[in-house]
Amino acid sequence: MTNEEIDTSIPQTARIWNYLLGGTDNFEVDRAVGDQILATQPQLAEHARLSRAFLVRAVRYLTAEAGMRQFLDIGSGLPAVNNTHEVAQAVAPESRVVYVDNDPLVLAHARTLLTSSAEGATDYLAADLHDIENVLGQAARTLDLDRPVAVFFMGVLGHVEDDAVARDLVRRAMAAVPVGSHLALYDGTDITPEVVEVARIWNESAALPYHLRSPERLARFFEGLEYVEPGLVSVTQWHPEDDGDRVIDQFCGVARKVAA
Repeated sequence: MTNEEIDTSIPQTARIWNYLLGGTDNFEVDRAVGDQILATQPQLAEHARLSRAFLVRAVRYLTAEAGMRQFLDIGSGLPAVNNTHEVAQAVAPESRVVYVDNDPLVLAHARTLLTSSAEGATDYLAADLHDIENVLGQAARTLDLDRPVAVFFMGVLGHVEDDAVARDLVRRAMAAVPVGSHLALYDGTDITPEVVEVARIWNESAALPYHLRSPERLARFFEGLEYVEPGLVSVTQWHPEDDGDRVIDQFCGVARKVAA
């Protein structure tokens, strides 16, 4: 990894999100975009935290209640508190987790910080989510794709503008894993004008645009799968521990593959 591979002159999604989560793995250009967004919607930093909390609850549910022991986290972003493998291996130390991202800074940090339990395994792939076959091929070095896998697309499908392309990515990923596997995702929705304005600011500055979708459009990612209750809801309302009465513009769902 060389410094030249990390472009500090262009805002990057993973680093902006890291800044909103209160992290330090970001640069001035990322903080400038983050500050502009927070000036429009100050609560977005809390929304980032609430979205992260959904990921934690989803991993805990999938490990403790659904019996998942394999996780493929596509578009994982920079390591933060309560990463997927940490939550899963706290419940089941033998859990195996593969993270996927294509940001050089994420790769540098992941190789240092994402260490597994002795019983399980953790790997990081530098790959583009658009190349699902490559992702799956590399993941098969760590995961047994003949056994159920929990596939995550957490906050990343908004970077795919075309709905048909995004749905096809999900379809191909889920087609490659067996019955009993699960899909978990969240993404931003366009239900309030404030968040629409945030997306406009983001897209003026960030290297990778983000496209909001309605909850109805997000629901199509789950076609052919069986929802875990309560279905597609705000991240605050999925198996809530608190904040369950709130609705924010990040919507999520977890669903099980029940047929080949």
